[in-house]
Amino acid sequence: MWNEPYLETCCRSALHRLRLAGPLGRPDGLKDGPCLQRLAGMGLAAPRADGRFRLTAEGEARHAADVLKTRRAA
Repeated sequence: MWNEPYLETCCRSALHRLRLAGPLGRPDGLKDGPCLQRLAGMGLAAPRADGRFRLTAEGEARHAADVLKTRRAA
């Protein structure tokens, strides 16, 4: 059953860029800043002390499901 909030195309793209950034993270203040804030509000990203965003474990799973289109284990 589908029970996750829908991610707009721009937010899926921001999630993918965040995943590609790896441990470096994504800085706030770029064009995808509002999406990073939205992802943080959903628990998929987390702001760091240095002003960058990092991917959370939940964000990693959502990236796999929504961007990579892999199935989650039941």
